[in-house]
Amino acid sequence: MLRPRTAAAVLLTAVLSLFATACAGGGDEGAGAGAGSGGRHHVTIAGSDQLGGAPVYLAQERGLWSADGVEATVTTLPTGRDALNAVLGGQARFGVVGDLPAVTAALGGRDVRIVAELSRFSDWRLLTRTDREVTGFAALKGRKVGVPQGTNVEYALSRMLSSAGLTAADVTVVNLAPNQVTAALARGDVDAGVTFPSFYDAARTALGDRYAELPFSGYTARTLLVAGPAADDAAATAVLRTVLRARQAGDADPAAARRAVVAQSKGALQPGYVEAFQPRYAYGPTLSPELLAQLADEAAWAKAAQSLPGSADRQALRERLRPGPLKAADPSAVTLTD
Repeated sequence: MLRPRTAAAVLLTAVLSLFATACAGGGDEGAGAGAGSGGRHHVTIAGSDQLGGAPVYLAQERGLWSADGVEATVTTLPTGRDALNAVLGGQARFGVVGDLPAVTAALGGRDVRIVAELSRFSDWRLLTRTDREVTGFAALKGRKVGVPQGTNVEYALSRMLSSAGLTAADVTVVNLAPNQVTAALARGDVDAGVTFPSFYDAARTALGDRYAELPFSGYTARTLLVAGPAADDAAATAVLRTVLRARQAGDADPAAARRAVVAQSKGALQPGYVEAFQPRYAYGPTLSPELLAQLADEAAWAKAAQSLPGSADRQALRERLRPGPLKAADPSAVTLTD
């Protein structure tokens, strides 16, 4: 039997192989910029946060792409880090990723282009056990905390620690996959953990009477649509037009939108979770000064925490934002200044 990490690696390799096969077949290579016959755009989209990127998944479930001349293949990977790697590796033209993976890629000198912020979410929880007596974030000092490193969840933990005057040096950070945090808590391997909201209920069920949590709203996670170097502005604009229409469809019928996201997740998301958490997301797409300010804050943290080489200067990060496609799709959604 495969170990959990081995099984996850095999699954990820298989998914990326599918992406590579799709690209090798020529569907995403047309005209050197993603445009196929008849001016249609054949694109692959690597997804991650299914609620943060709900309009993308709604578009896929409802078949909304064709009206904007797009033929899209959407595949969901375990984390935004994995989705971003698919984009940077050329297996996907676009990615639905968290803010921190995009920032760390930029600091690492990778050619990542942020074309839109898709959504915002700030309902975080520190998961723990009653017998660990973690009654506040200050009580984490000297404790073991499980977190999927390299994702925006790690930055959420940093903000929790900062709120109590602590840093990562004050705790023992244990790198876990998002679905391993619950089991580590149940075994007592860690005293607390931070993971994706889709695993909150699993932790509550596994720990039963021992379950405890500390709510935290001091960090707004932003789900981004990023493009790789082979994606042109015309394809990005067409994708964004579909995303805008999907968002409008979701606003008009939220219950139907939630059903579509559950169906598109193919069992990864449970209806109860989607029902409870999707209303807590604020959906874009936008490109705003607030986004740029947050990216700069995260870049400064990432440089200090991970010793990354790139510049955390706001102007350097501004160059990673590509407002042209969103301006073409919806000029009012771009409030950045030059």
